[in-house]
Amino acid sequence: MREGAVIPEDFLLQGKKAKVLFNEYAKHLPIIDYHNQLPPQEIAENKKFANLTEIWLKGDHYKWRGMRALGVSEELITGKAPDQDKFMAWARVAPATVRNPLFHWTHMELQNPFGINSFLNADSGKRIYEHCNALLAKDEFSTQGLLNHFKVEMVGTTDDPCDDLKYHKQISESDFSVKVKPSFRPDKALLIDKTVQFKDYIKQLSAVSGIVITDINELLAALKQRIDYFAEHNCSVSDHGLATLPATYALTDAEKKEFAGFLKTDGAVFSNPDAFAGYVLTELSKLYHERDWVQQFHLGAIRNNNLGMFNKIGADTGYDSIGDFKHAERLSGFLGNLSITDQLTKTIIYNLNPADNEVFAAMTGNFADGRMKGKMQFGSGWWFLDQKDGMEKQLNALSNMGMVSNFIGMLTDSRSFLSYSRHEYFRRILCNLFGAEMENGILPNDEKWIGQIISDICYYNAKEYFKLG
Repeated sequence: MREGAVIPEDFLLQGKKAKVLFNEYAKHLPIIDYHNQLPPQEIAENKKFANLTEIWLKGDHYKWRGMRALGVSEELITGKAPDQDKFMAWARVAPATVRNPLFHWTHMELQNPFGINSFLNADSGKRIYEHCNALLAKDEFSTQGLLNHFKVEMVGTTDDPCDDLKYHKQISESDFSVKVKPSFRPDKALLIDKTVQFKDYIKQLSAVSGIVITDINELLAALKQRIDYFAEHNCSVSDHGLATLPATYALTDAEKKEFAGFLKTDGAVFSNPDAFAGYVLTELSKLYHERDWVQQFHLGAIRNNNLGMFNKIGADTGYDSIGDFKHAERLSGFLGNLSITDQLTKTIIYNLNPADNEVFAAMTGNFADGRMKGKMQFGSGWWFLDQKDGMEKQLNALSNMGMVSNFIGMLTDSRSFLSYSRHEYFRRILCNLFGAEMENGILPNDEKWIGQIISDICYYNAKEYFKLG
């Protein structure tokens, strides 16, 4: 189905040097996707998708936001409309996404892996749907088949401490060559201000850890037990999705006593949720350091803004936004507190507000310890910023405030098995940025030298950082 090239061979590569860097040093490298939201069960069971809507539109809140903005009814987005109707609704509005990253992502995802390089619109929608559905029935388009197709070497899933990790175990005992590693995501154990949900979660954590949680020490013991369990299942990474880092890191004796009372008293509200989160997160970070784990902090989102729709269809449905929090002092305080006792492990901080790029990039430089390169990472542009402008701004801020040559590169942070085109997108943007500066005399006109830096950012730095051999 290859027709006039929507995504040409030199897409985003605007000069000779950019083309050389991409084709010779970036294009063919494997992918280390160290943070994503892929379901381990679907990988373990080598799922095949019924149709293009199931693999492409279900769960993709980027596309959902675009469809709503273009007047598509919720019935055709998250409602009960037939899958083909939902896809055709997307096909009809896809042309109107021009200049939004959805336009490029959509056509890159159709090109790779489906081999379609024609525009998606109302006229082409039905035949594209049928063509892709036929391919999805093949073994090469199962979850494992797609990961192999995109040359993924490692998948880092996002997992709650209460997860039994049975699907990770199943994958590790199979002959599937891709490493699928869990990541420890303890957010629900920190958000004590969500009283009902927090207490329900403590019951789950008690049950799975075998530790009855009646005070703060038992909570920490239960979390440590789960960290040990995750470590036994090949975990070496944690992740935290918080609006900001806590501003305080200690609980008074009175607050510890209050916590014990809070757990057993219906309707109680804890008086200092920030201190609670700070104390627990600090103790967790010390455990990460003890095990030489990498800790990640995704900061800056305001979630579930549309309360009406949140009440109808729940979280993670396309109603989150960029926040305008003050991060500098909290980042400095939290990381600095761990540095006092030399218990700051390898750390990646991700920023959601482009106005704060320089704040985050500069902050990483405060905690380099001279014992390893790139210990502190300013993470790639994520969520609202994983598009050309956002990536370029992140790369420029990191270059100006830190060492871009140490950068561990792109990740998908996605629920979709088709999102691996984002790595190609990132690599093209990276090569174009460096290539243009080589052409203009800003960087050395040495393809081997600069090419090695490109290769390191795309693959080798992450391979070393996460100790993948």
